[in-house]
Order: sequence, then structure tokens, then C-alpha cells
Amino acid sequence: MGDIKFSSRIVRRFAETAARELGADQFGVMLSLSKLPAEWAKPDAALKLDALESAKAYASLQAAMRSYFGRGARGILLRVGQRMWNHLLEDATFGGRAQAGVVKRLPRNTRRKPTLDLLAKFLAASSGDITVHTLDLDLLLVDHASPTASGQNESAPICYVTQGLIRESLFWATGAAYDVDETACKAQGHHACEFKVMGGK
Repeated sequence: MGDIKFSSRIVRRFAETAARELGADQFGVMLSLSKLPAEWAKPDAALKLDALESAKAYASLQAAMRSYFGRGARGILLRVGQRMWNHLLEDATFGGRAQAGVVKRLPRNTRRKPTLDLLAKFLAASSGDITVHTLDLDLLLVDHASPTASGQNESAPICYVTQGLIRESLFWATGAAYDVDETACKAQGHHACEFKVMGGK
């Protein structure tokens, strides 16, 4: 897994949101079948993890959901990501909340990149983990750390939670729906996970 780091607070929110989405019983069954710790069914258990353990837990939980639900996992994980956005805002530091306030005061058509910069700040364990780039009319969010994909080996992109977070953050900022396509994924052997943001008309 390398030395990928991640926030235990975000893992807690992920576990909490996933358990609510699936129902506590089904979430517990999935943990058991995946041979993951039963205490992970209690969201606060995640807060005991350090940054390295948190990254592993985040990857393991999502891998377990993909295995348990098969093709249905994509829709579930997208929804979990979308529902996590408001939790990230709630959990933000004073600086993060101030930045969110600034974004909402910008002219609506200039909010996209500052919103993705804010999301990057929330998700990144270290400066430079996530970068945001402008591509003509589109945007590209590049997750260089990508704890979701760490240690995973898949034939297709798997970072559905991040996709959901990108979609919901932009909807929060602009009131418009955006298409988000993961064009590269570390689980496929790429150097980073890349998300192209299009649309928003």
C-alpha cells in the first residue's frame, strides 16, 4: 500500500454513510463476508486509525462493497460519495468553511475550479496530493495519492466515491449537474486517478 495517508474523519463519514445507504444489518454482513473488522460497523471506530491505517481501511471498505454488490456497487458508491459532501463541509476546519463561503460568493460561472480546489483541500492528506487543472472548457482533477485505488488491481476505473463527491460539490456550488468521467485510475496501473469534468449547462 506504500505510505498513502488519509483522514480518519473521512473514513468515519464514509463508513457512516455507507451503513446508512445499505442498512446496518447488510453493512455488517458485508464486513463479515469480506473478513473486515466487525467494529468498523461503528463509525467512531475509524477515528482510532492513524493516517496510514485510514488509507488502507478506505480502500478495503470500497473493495468489499465492489465485491459484495458486483455491478450494483457503482451506483451505491456514487450515492455514498454524493452524500458525503455535506459531511465534509460540516467537518471542515475554520479555514475550510471560510473558503467554502468565498466560493459561494463568487459569480456562479466562475465557481467550478475553486470548488474543486476546496474538495482537494478536504481530501488531500498532504499538499500536492490532489491537483486541479483547466482544459479549455473542461476541468481535470488529478488524485496522485488516491487511497481508494491503493493496492487494487482492476480492469476498469473504481473511484466512484470521488466521482460522487466531485458531482455533488459542483452541484452545491453552481446548482448545475456535471458529467464526471474517470479517465485514468491507479488501480489500472496509471500514475494517478484523473477525473474529467464536463457539462454544467
